[in-house]
Amino acid sequence: MLVVVADTGPLRYLVLVGSIDVLPQLFDSVIMPDVVHTELRHQGAPRVVRDWAARPPSWLTVSAEPASDDQRLARLDPGERAAIGLACALRADLQLIDDRAGVVAASACGVDTIGAIGLLDRAARSGLIEIGPVIASLKATNFRYRPQLLDDVVARHRRDAPA
Repeated sequence: MLVVVADTGPLRYLVLVGSIDVLPQLFDSVIMPDVVHTELRHQGAPRVVRDWAARPPSWLTVSAEPASDDQRLARLDPGERAAIGLACALRADLQLIDDRAGVVAASACGVDTIGAIGLLDRAARSGLIEIGPVIASLKATNFRYRPQLLDDVVARHRRDAPA
């Protein structure tokens, strides 16, 4: 059973680009901590994200995060701290997170990580999405990325596509 614990950022952008439903197709269990759920419903979040979070799908579990005094997490924001703490406590197979410092902290507790781009790449390789339009939608958001990275993902899929 493949268990993934999600941080706020990747969920937000998967909702914004209309690809959130790839998660239950790729993973057996998707969990987010209460703090992430609260962040997704924050008034500053885009309406589509707030609406999605207000009625989480049945495949998503919202969970209390365990108490942690792990100093490796001290510099992270509350959502990242909670998501990594929960992933470590559950010994999750994967942490869905984009923040570089968060990736380092999750890796330090032995949890493999994947970001939004990696997840979209995996979904495209599984035939769940067409990567070009989804990446174009991602570029239209405020997602922070190296421009060449997204272009490389699309180019790789074009190159690897069956003729």
